[in-house]
Order: sequence, then structure tokens, then C-alpha cells
Amino acid sequence: MLEQYDLQNLLVLDIETVPQYSKYEEMPDNFKKLWDLKTVSQRKEATAEEFYDRAGIWAEFGKIICISVGIFTGGKRPGLRIKSYAGHDEKELLERFSTMLSGQPANLILCAHNGKEFDFPYICRRMLIHGLKFPSQLQIAGKKPWEINHLDTMELWKFGDYKSYTSLNLLTSIFNIPTPKDDIDGSMVGHVYWKEQQLERICTYCQKDVVATAQLLRKYRGEELIEDDCVTIVE
Repeated sequence: MLEQYDLQNLLVLDIETVPQYSKYEEMPDNFKKLWDLKTVSQRKEATAEEFYDRAGIWAEFGKIICISVGIFTGGKRPGLRIKSYAGHDEKELLERFSTMLSGQPANLILCAHNGKEFDFPYICRRMLIHGLKFPSQLQIAGKKPWEINHLDTMELWKFGDYKSYTSLNLLTSIFNIPTPKDDIDGSMVGHVYWKEQQLERICTYCQKDVVATAQLLRKYRGEELIEDDCVTIVE
């Protein structure tokens, strides 16, 4: 499976997102009304205010605070080099990420877990809002599905079955991929960012998901896992 892909022409990524405001009360009044309408079917008995901690899921009401990327390295022992683009200024973060991609081959393959449903469209929507030009790897308009160089480890696991979501945590457990014990999970990112103001902690969490996705990809290919001492974090 996936033997046709050159891993050294592939970039694994993960994003972390939070609500645009630290609390519901800070939202402009017109956005409060729009948030109410947008989430009415998901909230069930919760109020729009009580539901606001989930606003980071929607690109219209959230923002990206970290994009971690990983590239495979060759040699006698396969490795992974990871770099994070993080900050409070989302536009500046996206500009740096875009500049990096623009310096890579146009046919570079982007890979993420649930990337086609979340990471890739979220990045594109936020770039569009900030008036940024898409790097070639994110320019998908008018392309046929097989012309888009995006891989999704969750979609690959489905084998055409579209009925369910399979988490990265579940798949790493199934494939016996060791993962560090995290002190946070995705549901806590907004609180850690806005209340505890610990962006570095969130970056570490994001980087771990990149490693997990890269290891899962190697498992899909029937290859040995990358050893811990071959994973390098680049500042």
C-alpha cells in the first residue's frame, strides 16, 4: 500500500486551532447572532455561549495558532525532521508557512490525518480571509481529484467506507505505534491557549500528532517505525 509514493517528496502536517476570542462575550454582536445560527443543530440543549469553547473547529469563528510539519529523511536509518509555525498573529504564521511551501517542489505531497476534511480546507479558508495567495500545493480549484497531491491517513483507512470517523489515537493503538503520554488533548487546546497562555505546550502536542501520522503512514506501507532518536525538532 502506497509503495508508489516517494516519502522524501511528502510533507506531513497538523494544525491546532482555537476560538478567535477568549470568551463568547468578546464576540461582536453580529457574530454572536451568526454563531447562534451556525451551531443551532449541533448545540442541542447547550446555549450558544456554553458552546463557544468549540468555535475553533469552524474556520469562520476560529484561528490557527500552530502548524507543525514533518519531512522524512533517508540514509541508513530513516528519520523525520519537524518544524512548527506558531504564534498569536495568524496572518504572519500563515505567511511563513506559505513561504516555506513556495520553496518546495510544486508536486510536493501534503499528508494529514483527516486533512481533506479539516486541515487543508481550514488553512485555505484562513489564508483567503487574510488575503494571502495560495502556494501551488494548496491550489486545488479546477483540478480533478487525482490531480490533487493530498493524502489523508484517515481516508486511506476507510477503503471507500464513508460512514465513520477513526481517530489518530485509535489507529496508533491498533498498529501498536508508541505515543508519548500527552498532558492535553484536542478539546483542551482552547483553554491552554486562552486561559493558561501556553503556546509552546500546544506546539509540542501538535508535533506529536505529526510524528504519529508519519509513523502511521509507514505502517500503511509495511515499513519499520522511525526510531525516537531519529526524530529531530528544528527551531
